[in-house]
Amino acid sequence: MPRPVFIVSDHTGLTAENIARALLTHFPGQPLRYLRRPFTSDAQAAQAVVSEVEALAASGERPLIFTTTTQPDVLEALQTAPAQVFDLLTENLRLLEGEFAEPPQLGAGGHHDMQDSEAYLSRMEALDFALATDDGIGDKQYGLSDVILVGVSRAGKTPTSLFLALQHGIRASNYPLAEDDFEREGLPAPLEQYRSKLFGLTIDPRRLHAIRTQRKPGSKYASIEQCEYEVRRASALFARLGLPVKDTTSASVEEIAAGVLALLRQSGRLEG
Repeated sequence: MPRPVFIVSDHTGLTAENIARALLTHFPGQPLRYLRRPFTSDAQAAQAVVSEVEALAASGERPLIFTTTTQPDVLEALQTAPAQVFDLLTENLRLLEGEFAEPPQLGAGGHHDMQDSEAYLSRMEALDFALATDDGIGDKQYGLSDVILVGVSRAGKTPTSLFLALQHGIRASNYPLAEDDFEREGLPAPLEQYRSKLFGLTIDPRRLHAIRTQRKPGSKYASIEQCEYEVRRASALFARLGLPVKDTTSASVEEIAAGVLALLRQSGRLEG
């Protein structure tokens, strides 16, 4: 049975889960199942989690608990559970308290609240923009884009665009290369004046074939021949134009986005 991993937070749990996954990815041979318990903000809610853990322990399992709560009563309750508990914030908060010579403010969900309303609104605006210019639509707004992702269908353009918007406030558009585009030597017309904003995504044809087969099995669109043809022509186009390219075959959306962000910083279009 996969080992249960409880993600316990007094807010959304996104931070706790990200840290837990970053740690556990170093143990790829361990089968795991994630159990998310957000908004565990008082002792009663914490005790409910403890009861779940006790039931699993009674059946022979030993869960892991990762928590970012800073509520003393919640932490105290979780520590009574028959599990390995990882308190992800307390010790580091103590160290920072010593460095800053002031006590931390222990509000729930501070990392995900809306105190920085300008940054939040910027991300929401970028998300709206990504949706409005997804998959080749809204090309008249390309002049407002920070980056335009280009690649064959199902190469990872849309999820990367949305991730860049939601996590980083980047206005990311994306354009799918289609059959007509492969018949010309230059760029598709909507992209011609935006070459400096283009970022190519490529993918192994066999992986593309598997993805497209799930979507449209038995179609020409999903055939290995069509996938090989499109990837070959797209790669030739990227090379001819000297575009930066990321292979998405085994890359996560976070890794693809990191490559795009590095390009934007290098070109001076993104600070930090």
